[in-house]
Amino acid sequence: MTVSNILLSGVVGSTAYGLAHAGSDVDRLGMFAAPTEDLHGLHTPKESHVSTAPDRTLHEAAKWCRLALGGNPTVMELVWLPDELYEVRTPLGDELRDIRTTLLGSSRVRDAYLGYATQQFRKLQNRGDGTPTEQTAKRIAKHARHLKRLCTQGYELYAEGRLTIRVDDPESYRRFGEQVAADPEAALPLLRGFEEKFADTHSVLPEQPDERAAEAWLRRVRRHFYTEPTTPA
Repeated sequence: MTVSNILLSGVVGSTAYGLAHAGSDVDRLGMFAAPTEDLHGLHTPKESHVSTAPDRTLHEAAKWCRLALGGNPTVMELVWLPDELYEVRTPLGDELRDIRTTLLGSSRVRDAYLGYATQQFRKLQNRGDGTPTEQTAKRIAKHARHLKRLCTQGYELYAEGRLTIRVDDPESYRRFGEQVAADPEAALPLLRGFEEKFADTHSVLPEQPDERAAEAWLRRVRRHFYTEPTTPA
């Protein structure tokens, strides 16, 4: 996959969280800018490019902004990575990192992170029917680790306005995964506990994100990647 005008890209997923094991894939996430002139034609460019081997997802800048303004936990990681996990950084990418807190709204963060965590719970419940195979148990444990991470990171973002990518005490996440692999319902108290914490906490975030900051940044991107079209002879 060859994509030009990459603004930010880095290693995300289990490697970034500190939860990778010997067989873990290395996931990469990035953002690119389509040439501005291409956005005015009959057929607009693809907004996302996804590849495997290596695993990489790249979103066009406008799509990334829309997802981030909606509180999407996956894309949000890109602007909170530790410096050593970035593989591509540009001035425009750093400008976006500088305004990352303006992209946050309390209700959207709460709903997105709890919503994703609940999805993980449903997945491990569905995989937990009957006697699980070794492979199924591993998948359940993985969903459980993600559930705990989403709850923990989402609550930090909601309560404190910052996102720590690498988890504290990775071993506790592994133990939790093993516990839930043995009994998927063991994840429910954690999920319910975080639902209560969100409900009882006054967020430091505004109710809604500041779309004006994202709009102004995106317009700078469009100006930067605009070239005058060549007039046909």
